[in-house]
Amino acid sequence: MAATPEVTGFFDPRTWSVQYVVADAARRKCAIIDPVYDFDEKSGQTASTNADRLLEFVAGKGYEIEWILDTHPHADHFSAATYLKEKTGAPTAIGEKIKDVQRLWKNFYNWSDFPADGSQWDRLFADGDTFRIGDIAGRVMHSPGHTLASVTYVIGDAAFVHDTLFMPDGGTARADFPGGSATALWNSIQAILALPDDTRIFTGHDYQPGGRQPLWESTVAEQKASNIHMAKLKTEAEFVAAREARDRTLVMPKLILHSLQINTNGGRLPEPEANGTRYLKIPLDLLKGAPWG
Repeated sequence: MAATPEVTGFFDPRTWSVQYVVADAARRKCAIIDPVYDFDEKSGQTASTNADRLLEFVAGKGYEIEWILDTHPHADHFSAATYLKEKTGAPTAIGEKIKDVQRLWKNFYNWSDFPADGSQWDRLFADGDTFRIGDIAGRVMHSPGHTLASVTYVIGDAAFVHDTLFMPDGGTARADFPGGSATALWNSIQAILALPDDTRIFTGHDYQPGGRQPLWESTVAEQKASNIHMAKLKTEAEFVAAREARDRTLVMPKLILHSLQINTNGGRLPEPEANGTRYLKIPLDLLKGAPWG
């Protein structure tokens, strides 16, 4: 029987993101998964409100943070991994294919001296790698499709599936970002759905279909039975055709060009320039052909 970690989700309504504290409550050890560092694109302000909420919760529980984990380089929010490491000293980790994403976006941003070697994290996980949170075993599944570097963290009976599956009424994630692949996404989802039926599935986002309250937990059995895509699209060809057709109608996330330069650098903000101000760099006309939002 797989262990059952304590999982607490923290929903960020600005980005529809779900952040997690995953704990071995008996040992008072935990990991933080996909933390958000706040950014307002209209004013350029940054803040640590979401990350500080996680730290307050962890402190209140008396937990020690053993890992700060990102499932992939997010396109819709900044990662708070570096901020949390500075506050706690806990190691950061992401999938090893982040190096492929770094090489891709290094060219997009024209960063000639950017180290595209994953050295911004303390550990790069390969498919099948293992780790522990207290006495609870975790393992890593490479789950590409949404991005080249996406991973699923299976911790005890819980799987943190990032942007592969959403809640059953939300379907599946888009696969049209640079380096994305609907075919790869299909294969990644098949591997997730091959986990035991009672595996708890925790999503990276919830877009609240129909205006319902945010939800982020289901099971493999529920996903197989009622996911609006996976319960209907029974073959790879059907899924890829439907996913690609849907993706062609979607506008790009409003923060994709802002966030990739932060998240390919481990959540680090740009260094201040001579006047003490930090600046983002936005490549114009990079994502040509995307619908205008």
